[in-house]
Amino acid sequence: MTLSSTVREQLAKVSTATLCTALFKRGLRNQFIQDVRPLNGNLPNMVGEAFTLRYIPAREDLNPITVFQDRKHPQRVAVEQCPPGAVLVIDSRKDARAASAGSILVSRLMKRGVAGVVTDGGFRDSPEIARLPFPAYHQRPSAPTNLTLHQAMDIDVPIGCGDVAVFPGDVMVGDGDGVIVIPAHLAAEIAAEAIEMTAFEDFVTEQVMAGRSIIGLYPATDEQSRSDFAAWRQSKGR
Repeated sequence: MTLSSTVREQLAKVSTATLCTALFKRGLRNQFIQDVRPLNGNLPNMVGEAFTLRYIPAREDLNPITVFQDRKHPQRVAVEQCPPGAVLVIDSRKDARAASAGSILVSRLMKRGVAGVVTDGGFRDSPEIARLPFPAYHQRPSAPTNLTLHQAMDIDVPIGCGDVAVFPGDVMVGDGDGVIVIPAHLAAEIAAEAIEMTAFEDFVTEQVMAGRSIIGLYPATDEQSRSDFAAWRQSKGR
C-alpha cells in the first residue's frame, strides 16, 4: 500500500499521543516505540513508510572493520536503497552501546530524500545529526562503531524496534514525544480520525485556557459541550 499525499499531510498535522489513542480504540496497545527520542525535537512531524534494517549480535570472526569494503554490506545497501519519502527503521536490539549509524550515513539518507531514520540503539556523531534538518530518533548517543556489537543481516524484513513489531510498509510517525507505528492497512482510517480528534482537542484546549472545567467537556458528555464544539468548528472552518 502506497501512502497517499492526503494521508501523509494529515499525519503531519497530528500528535503521536492522538494517534496512540486512535489505535487503542482498535485494540492496538503497543505501537509506540519505547525509549526512542528525537535528536531535534523542533522539526515538523516525520511521516513515511517503514524500510527496515535488522542487526544481530556481532560475531568477531565475521564482523571485522573490513566488512565495510563489501559493496553489498546490508547497512550500506539499506542507506542507498531506502526509498525517498520512506523512513529507515533499524532493529539494534535496544542496545545503544554501539552506534547504529553516524552522521555521514544519516546525511546521505537526508540527501536522498528519505523522510527520517529511527533506531532503538544509538547514533554516533549525535551533535552533528541534531543540527541536520532531518528527523532522527534514537535511544542515546553512542561512539563505538556498530561493528563492535551489531552485525547487519537483513533489509526490508519484519523487525522489532523498541519492543514494537515493524513490518515493511507500516507507517511511521514521529514528533517531539517519539515514534509510533501504524499498520499500513489502517493508515488512512487512523489519519482521518486523528484529524477529527485534533480539532476537538484544540477546541478543548481553548476552553480550558479560558477557565472552563474539564467535567462534561473532556470527554464531551454534556450536550452544551457538543453544541459549543460544533459552533467552534464552524467559526474556525474546521
